[in-house]
Amino acid sequence: MFRVSKKMLFAIEAVLDIAYHAGSEPVQSREITRRQGIPRRYLEQALQNLVREGVLIGVRGPRGGYRLARERRRISVGDIVRVVRAMDGSEDPLEDVGGSSLGHDVIRPMWLELQQSVLVSLDEITIDSLCTRADEAGIVSEGRRNLDFTI
Repeated sequence: MFRVSKKMLFAIEAVLDIAYHAGSEPVQSREITRRQGIPRRYLEQALQNLVREGVLIGVRGPRGGYRLARERRRISVGDIVRVVRAMDGSEDPLEDVGGSSLGHDVIRPMWLELQQSVLVSLDEITIDSLCTRADEAGIVSEGRRNLDFTI
């Protein structure tokens, strides 16, 4: 069943943070933790899974961190939600074999359709559009602030 969890919200927030605050260097997890207040135990697990699924790229080394794996207009909130849902691996009550005919033939298909429509809607929201919202809300991008164009 589709439910919003802290892990899911933290993962979306982390990807948005990376997109919004990225400068010339990768974004380090400690910076995300500082800015967003996301507990590190959630953050590291989510970031590694997002790397494994091709949403982010992990950069090793002392100046390492995370970058988007694709342009921010090509990453949707739906992409992130699917990674977190797979990460959770909890049993879906819609998959339970027990129950009545009404449950199997009417209620469960209705919930599956609803879940699908939510994912379709989340696929239409890009990280780029969320960055635009952040900019319109007046949130200062640390990455842009730290860019130096001097030659």
